[in-house]
Amino acid sequence: MLAEPETENSSANTSSANNPPNILMILSDDHAWNDYSFMGHEIVKTPSLDKLASQGATFKRGYVPTSLCRPSLATVATGLYAYQHGITGNDPARTLPGGKKGELYAQQRAEIIAKIDKVETIANLLKPKGYVSLQTGKWWEGSFSRGGFDQGMTRGFPDKGGRHGDDGLKIGRQGVSIITNFMDKTAQQGKPFFVWYAPFMPHTPHTPPSRILEKYSDKGLAPSIAKYYAMIEWFDETNGQLLDHLEKTGLKDNTLIVYVSDNGWVTNPKQTDRFLPKSKQSPNESGVRTPIMYSLPSKIPAQMRPELTSSIDIVPTVLGAAGIDVPAHLPGKNLFPELTQQTPIERDTIFGEGFAHDMDDINNPESSLLYRWVIKDNWKLIVSYDGKNVSYQKYHDALTQGPRLFNLANDEYEKVNLAKQYPEMVEKLKQELVDWYPLKQRKMVN
Repeated sequence: MLAEPETENSSANTSSANNPPNILMILSDDHAWNDYSFMGHEIVKTPSLDKLASQGATFKRGYVPTSLCRPSLATVATGLYAYQHGITGNDPARTLPGGKKGELYAQQRAEIIAKIDKVETIANLLKPKGYVSLQTGKWWEGSFSRGGFDQGMTRGFPDKGGRHGDDGLKIGRQGVSIITNFMDKTAQQGKPFFVWYAPFMPHTPHTPPSRILEKYSDKGLAPSIAKYYAMIEWFDETNGQLLDHLEKTGLKDNTLIVYVSDNGWVTNPKQTDRFLPKSKQSPNESGVRTPIMYSLPSKIPAQMRPELTSSIDIVPTVLGAAGIDVPAHLPGKNLFPELTQQTPIERDTIFGEGFAHDMDDINNPESSLLYRWVIKDNWKLIVSYDGKNVSYQKYHDALTQGPRLFNLANDEYEKVNLAKQYPEMVEKLKQELVDWYPLKQRKMVN
């Protein structure tokens, strides 16, 4: 576990608006897009995120391209789609000779982690501006240093527990003092900081404190749902601790806070710690949609943005805020000018892709491609492919279906497939997917 630096008073070193902003990236884990007070939920309480949403630029129509944690987090860290960074699933195929305990499985796990060495991460991209970075929480790609972080909590594979965070997973559930102490020390040194806060929350195990669970226990909810809701409030409470600390130390005005969830979740009412199909791992709204927020009080006015956005935009937008040139190969958009000037974002189409949980051919992203999707204005098309899938089959029950077309303006829960009624729109959106990137091997399910 990261040694905690001594706490120092940073109030005398409040950052100037002319300095590169500090950056706090908050990533919730397995969190449905509508399970927030500010998104209209009538039961879940998220006062800290509600406050953040009211103070910054908030996109209620935000998305992650891939609804599985490891590839989704790799996208946030690199600004690349999964087919580009190559980390399309959580693990190698469990069908390898020797299974999950075999030598080949361990070898392929190391080879997947090595993919992070071939791309630039956000921590690396920020270094030229003098940023000091800290990793906490979920991090799949080996030790924190493999991601370009200066300090961190995660030791990484092959260390014990080093599958998706090891010691890092204690953050939030066991307090946030490592982060606040790091902020204080870095600010005292006059350097900008970048913090990756990706707690294992509200992710399973759903073990909220009884003081929070009690708030949801008398509302007629299934026990599994009450625990999940309580986990969300617990996660929100940790965000409040960080936001309060920034305010108390005078760092808030010049700290860019970015919020996104890695993927969605719908709790199984009959089973604790389990999710339902068409949420996590799926291309449906309950899998890929998430609010996305950017708060920088000194530069970004409070605003609710109506446009579509994606986590693919986070790296370019953070670089834009830091005054760093955005690499030309990044597919996302630097939104910082539009956010600061409150001008329209010239884009009406976003894309996503979904792969099997287990990576089949680890050097061929197409091998386990199961879905692609596109949203243009309010139209959403989901198409399935014949990629190899050896795990979690029950969560991919739509694989045998042809194209699914939805009008999200009046059907955000995707209940009515309009593909047969609007064949021309289906063909138009299929072409958008081809133009995004053409496939060489996979066949579409029609």
